[in-house]
Parts: sequence; structure tokens; C-alpha cells
Amino acid sequence: MNRLIKWLGRLMLLLTLVLLGATGYGVSQWQKLEAMTIAAPSEPLFVVARGETTFNLINRLAAEPVSGLHRRLWLKFHPELAAVRQGVYRLEPGTRLRDALMTFVDGDVYQLRVTLVEGLRLTDWLKRLAESEYLDSELGGVSEAELAERLGVEQGKLEGLFLPETYSYTPGETDLLILQRAHQEMQQFLDEAWEDRAPGLPIASPYEALILASIIEKETGIAEERPLIASVFVNRLRRGMRLQTDPTVIYGMGEDYDGNIRKRDLQTHTAYNTYMIDGLPPTPIAMPSKEAILAALQPAQSDYYYFVAMGEGRHYFSRTLREHNSAVRRYILKR
Repeated sequence: MNRLIKWLGRLMLLLTLVLLGATGYGVSQWQKLEAMTIAAPSEPLFVVARGETTFNLINRLAAEPVSGLHRRLWLKFHPELAAVRQGVYRLEPGTRLRDALMTFVDGDVYQLRVTLVEGLRLTDWLKRLAESEYLDSELGGVSEAELAERLGVEQGKLEGLFLPETYSYTPGETDLLILQRAHQEMQQFLDEAWEDRAPGLPIASPYEALILASIIEKETGIAEERPLIASVFVNRLRRGMRLQTDPTVIYGMGEDYDGNIRKRDLQTHTAYNTYMIDGLPPTPIAMPSKEAILAALQPAQSDYYYFVAMGEGRHYFSRTLREHNSAVRRYILKR
């Protein structure tokens, strides 16, 4: 009997020691998880995929491996960490594991952005969209006519129909969705600007305003010059003078443009060569900004009919051809 009691006593002592050791180890692992930071990220952004669980995310994030048992036990005491949301997040190095998981629970996603720049062409925008991180592509290999159909746009030519802006998106959104938003925002802005247009403009429709605005956009990047540039073109349209603007010639040359405009280019008839055609070209030649559209619809009041580049993006404006030719000799020919 005494032997049995002694044996049971030893067994109880052993079990107590094992239990204390397990408890101590569990507590140390708990404390370790509570204080653990995330591993140094290899990329600045971290993606939580659709359907991904907190249990799996711990191992992806933790600075060192954590056993499945300890992950389960830890999460039992942190039920608030269970409902993580998919998305792209920016995590700073040294962030605590628990804080990182709470970021996913709160859905504090990092806003991805793509800037679609004024003055560029649709082909430039499509390339920019294709290069944007985490933006799904639906437009690879799609023709302009097919894109117009998907957007529900009547014009077969899409140049100029999208508003230059910085657009935010989340992973899973598509390049088509960005263009839909850009088109809707352009239509809304253009409609409002058209309603507030100056009276008596030689422009028959909002679309013609876009065409003129795209030319203004290509002629100057200086804000205060846009209304004056617009006044020159409006004055010429009113008098039936050809616009004679180089950016339209360049657009009409397409792939043949090598960075130079020669005399034969100015004399080659294309639908966009405003040295050869009357009035506006058939479509915009670039994506015009809000400022260029406002300039086209609210031009300055002037008696200028000519302008020439002076350098540093600025222009000299002239009332007569004689004055203009003198400015050309001074600023272009340096005579």
C-alpha cells in the first residue's frame, strides 16, 4: 500500500511538472505571438487573397514559423482577428503581427492609383493601364471599335473621350472599368462646361469643343496661356481661316512622324492637316484636360490671329501676319 501511495505521489509530481512545463511553454509561446513582428516584406504591398484565412496569414506574415497548435490556441483568444478582408495593404517593417492582422480586419486597404495624363493619346493610356500593378486586363488585343462597343460609345474613334485624372482602384478591378469611369466623368464635365459656354462660339457641339480643347492642350502646357491660345483658334474659325497648327499635322502622320515636320508634311493632305483642310479636324488629337476644355468654351477676348513659340513653353501672340512673321524671324530663325 505504501508503495502504491509513493508511486502515485511520484506520478502526480511528474504530471504536475509536465503540466507546469507545458503551461510555461504555452505562456511563453503566447507572449511570443503577442510581441511578434512581421517578417521584413520583400515587396512594399501585401495582398490578402479572396478566401484567405487568418490561420494561413499568420505563417505568411510571422517573422518565424508558428506551429498549427499555437496558431489555433492564439486565435481562440483573439476571435476579433478572424474576419480578414481581401485586398492590398501597405505594411511597415516592424509592425506587430496582431496589428497587421487588425489592419486586414478593418479593411484599411491601400488605394492603388493610376494617373492618366492629359495631352497623351489613347494608345499611351492603354499602355499605362497595362503596366499598372494589380489591375486586371480586359483590353489586351481589343480593337478600338470593340472597345467603343464595350463602352457603349457611338464614336468609333475614342481619342479625347476620357477625362485625364488620377483614378483609385482595388485589386480585381479592370482596365475597362477605369476607362468607363474616365468616360463617364468626361461626359459629366463636358456637359456642364457646354452649358456654361461663352455665347457666339464657332463650335457646333460638345464634341467639337473636345476637338478644339485637344489642340489647345497640345499647343501649350502653361495654364494662363490656354485662353489666349483658344482665342486665336476661335478668331481664325470665325474668319474662315485655316487653323494651321502643327500638332494636328503630327497626329495625321501617325507612325510616319519621326520627331520632325518637313515642308512636304505640311503639304500632304490628311484629314488632320489643318494647313490643308478648313475648320476643325474630324476628332480630338489627344486627351484634353478640364482646363483646356474650359479654355475652348470660354476663350479670352482678343484680336490675336497668330502665335509663335518663344521658348520655355511660352508663346508670342500677334494680331497681323506681318507682326507674326517678324516674331518668327526673332524667335524661330533667330534673325
